[in-house]
Amino acid sequence: MPKGYLIFHLNLAFSSIRAEDRPEVIRKCYWPLLNFAERQGIPVGIELTGWTLQQLVLLDPSWVKKFRDMIALSQCELIGSGWSQLIGPLVPYAVNVHNQRLGLEAYEQTLGITPGIALVNEMAFSTGMVDVYAEAGYRGIVMDRDNVRLALGLEHEPVSATPTHAAGIGDVSLPVIWSDSILFQRLQRVVHGDIPVAEYLDYVKIRVEQDHACLPIYCNDAEIFDYRPGRFTVESRLHPDGEWARMITVMLRLQNELCMEWLTPSQVLECCLVGERREIALLSSTLYPIPVKKQAKYNINRWAVSGRDDLWLNTMCHKIFQGLERRGELSPMVWQSLCELWASDLRTHITDGRWQEALKGIGTMLSQYNNLSSLKQKADTAFTESGRQIQSVSIEKDEEDIFWIIKTGELHLTLNIRRGLAIKSLGFREHDFQPVIGTLPQGYFRSINLGADFYSGGVLIDVPGRSIRGTDLERVVPKIQREETMLHISAILPMADGSMQKTISIDLLAGKISLAYHFNDIKRPHGIVRAGIVTLLPEAWKHPLKIHCVNGGKSVETFTLDCDVDHGAAATTFVSSNASFGATDGYVVIEDAAGRTVALRWSPSLCAVAPMLKHRCINGNCLTRLFFSLCEMDDTFRPDGHLLPFSFEISAGTSAAMYASYADQKSGSI
Repeated sequence: MPKGYLIFHLNLAFSSIRAEDRPEVIRKCYWPLLNFAERQGIPVGIELTGWTLQQLVLLDPSWVKKFRDMIALSQCELIGSGWSQLIGPLVPYAVNVHNQRLGLEAYEQTLGITPGIALVNEMAFSTGMVDVYAEAGYRGIVMDRDNVRLALGLEHEPVSATPTHAAGIGDVSLPVIWSDSILFQRLQRVVHGDIPVAEYLDYVKIRVEQDHACLPIYCNDAEIFDYRPGRFTVESRLHPDGEWARMITVMLRLQNELCMEWLTPSQVLECCLVGERREIALLSSTLYPIPVKKQAKYNINRWAVSGRDDLWLNTMCHKIFQGLERRGELSPMVWQSLCELWASDLRTHITDGRWQEALKGIGTMLSQYNNLSSLKQKADTAFTESGRQIQSVSIEKDEEDIFWIIKTGELHLTLNIRRGLAIKSLGFREHDFQPVIGTLPQGYFRSINLGADFYSGGVLIDVPGRSIRGTDLERVVPKIQREETMLHISAILPMADGSMQKTISIDLLAGKISLAYHFNDIKRPHGIVRAGIVTLLPEAWKHPLKIHCVNGGKSVETFTLDCDVDHGAAATTFVSSNASFGATDGYVVIEDAAGRTVALRWSPSLCAVAPMLKHRCINGNCLTRLFFSLCEMDDTFRPDGHLLPFSFEISAGTSAAMYASYADQKSGSI
């Protein structure tokens, strides 16, 4: 006998729902859901945030009472979410901890229950988030299976090959209740009347025969039945028979014709715990460090650097967070407000009224809690106290005035003046001055597919709709300035509809460099903006390489470069990229098999960029590039917004020293 389960996601903060329409959503969607579960005798999981639960108490307390009563009768089961539906892998660990704690307190205070299962918000998963959920006390999580299988290269394997438990960073693991994007979308389509019931039943029969497991018949939104949020210009019409009535018809036919037995999410979890097969595995990969939901357009950059103004919004949230951290423990309401400003719905199809409300909230919190010192000030102070002496500097030019060779006792740097201060080579004393970053000239790779120059330190602005591609690869006349322990080399470059000031600074004490980009009169384009492109010089690195960063958790995640990767490749015609790292503390470390490292560090409170990776090997030679996105295209993109200045540091060392340095930095905020 096949078994199935249903989980409905309730979200009154849904991006396209106006505040004044929330009572209608409760009446048309939330009440019919409870009635469906009660009258049909089909148990359902209901996931909602603490914030949505609070709104329900204010708008319709009778619904909350009914929900509480049905939980007591095992007709419904509460699935946890957090206080706000935020994207955990893009949010600092401390905020994730507060979000889960505040959500659990809201459930306990309002419903008198603590859920044992959490649904991963927007199915945006990272390994570090497993630890967050486990620390909060959850016994299991709900996650999208299709995209995990894609990340793990299992999409052509049987469903039974999918791991049963998600591994955390340490010894932590949690069993997974799987959602299935195709299954829930098929149910949406049959209920909306887009496909016949008979066709839907035939598909479920096939899945029963193929999967030999509990089927996640539905794990998605409740607000799309008998209601349309207005998210898209063209949306399907409401079914004339009533979509909740049609839902009942479909469920009854599943019961009668397929003999479907319905389980609660907790019963499904119990199957994971007591089943014969138990496989604990990492559910992300270098290809997809942060798997999310649905099809390709729903990659992590949707909430990172697209939307109405995601880059600016995330940056402001980081700025407020650091202010709160410096102030110490504050009232729960303050952390609730920050979690709400970090909600995913503000970053997609948000309505004008709610966007203006969010801007006011940002302004209020910035005025109260923005008291930050810069990354540069902290770094200078730390190294000055170390007692290291400033080294002399030499600057030489080649005979054709194309390259400037800069040498200190800590690093050797060669800049290409003909190509906008591109880095030809950069080597550090820690690596015996062997260049580790620089330029791979045209012809380095024998394949015509890589028949170009691959520079370091550059910027790319692409605006497909206007057939514009802007780079900073122009001849410049640099300006050199000495400022105590810093040497600055800068130039102004024409780009797109304005200009960009590019500054390369050498820290003469610390033996590191920083690259800064200030976009003068360049508006955030309907396109892509990628800066700080770093190209590794293959001869300096022993493979396999590893990337270390934090994605919303407390500890570092490690990704091995054992396959070709291109996070910046277009996912679809209208979606410009497919993945990125969260790097929620502004820190990425590259390590080779010999333990040599290069670290890239920036401040998300100044510019919350999305770090991306490209890695491709041909005939034994590898092209490996890290770069930072400030803007990507997808269906959530809206005109205007901010194109913020961006700067980052490059330093070098060994893995042991770098981890020790990282631990020191984690003890405080950047």
